[in-house]
Amino acid sequence: MKKPDIQQLFEILRAANPEPKGELVYVNTYTLLIAVVLSAQATDKGVNKATAALFKKVDTPQKMLKLGEDGLKQHIKTIGLFNGKAKNVIALSQMLVDLYQGEVPADRDELVKLPGVGRKTANVVLNIAFGQETMAVDTHIFRVSNRTGLAPGATVEKVEEKLEQVVPKEFRRHAHHWLILHGRYICKARTPLCAVCPVYAVCGFKEKAIYRAIEQAR
Repeated sequence: MKKPDIQQLFEILRAANPEPKGELVYVNTYTLLIAVVLSAQATDKGVNKATAALFKKVDTPQKMLKLGEDGLKQHIKTIGLFNGKAKNVIALSQMLVDLYQGEVPADRDELVKLPGVGRKTANVVLNIAFGQETMAVDTHIFRVSNRTGLAPGATVEKVEEKLEQVVPKEFRRHAHHWLILHGRYICKARTPLCAVCPVYAVCGFKEKAIYRAIEQAR
């Protein structure tokens, strides 16, 4: 995708949603971190349902440790891989208490030391909680970046690196949110909604005309 098209793509997404927000529900930076950890291989809707009662009781790592692994499992048992996630949440909460005075560090290198926290999770927390211009590449962003030609890459790391190179400075704060939402609701994996896509004109997807025609014929 050429620079003018990239500029136009983000101008269109910004105009439609000037202040995009993540769909995970949280009450502070710690609960945001926990929600993102729990969201791995799970839907935001499912995580929000499971944490609604949890976050009313637990909003600090100290309270999480008091709840304990078994208590946490009772809250998140509807989430996939909940046993391993519960173990990680308790372990990372202990590390936060022992090493960071119970606070979530605003540094990627420190965040990825926490159990269950990978680069993507760290980038989400850094972006939402601390306003850093990170690119948290999930399956939606990976698909949109490759399909549109915005930032093609064979791996998540390559796509992240390319996005950091091509996304104009003015859009970097919210870029990953715009791309996630676009991938989740418009540029879907199996049936992209090209007929209603706001960035259709600048998209480099070779089959977009076919999908657009199919939708319009319905």
